[in-house]
Amino acid sequence: QVRVVENGGGSVQTGGSLRLSCAASGYTGSSYCMAWFRQAPGKEREEVASMNSEGKKKVEDSVKGRFTISQDNVDRTLYLEMNNLKTEDTGMYYCAAAIGWFCLTEDSFEYNFWGQGTQVTVSS
Repeated sequence: QVRVVENGGGSVQTGGSLRLSCAASGYTGSSYCMAWFRQAPGKEREEVASMNSEGKKKVEDSVKGRFTISQDNVDRTLYLEMNNLKTEDTGMYYCAAAIGWFCLTEDSFEYNFWGQGTQVTVSS
């Protein structure tokens, strides 16, 4: 019953900005981990940013300084603010969630709930 839905994708030129949002529903637990992934045509999916219910955040080096991950502390909506976009940022962006205390204590775990994706296209 867990659903993950992303919004906010679009087409922009290099240097532009977009703000993605992710709403996860169907769960009541207070322990969770969420992340943004992206996949460019012909390339493998990669994680770009993550955060969990303890407030810990992580961003990948490729987007550090340009992307910011945050969460509404009331409704748990996850956001990814993307600034100074580059053509290599083009791809399908996915929101993923892992529900349970295990994601807070284990070094490696799987995100088992995924959204349908939202397309981000950056042109020069």
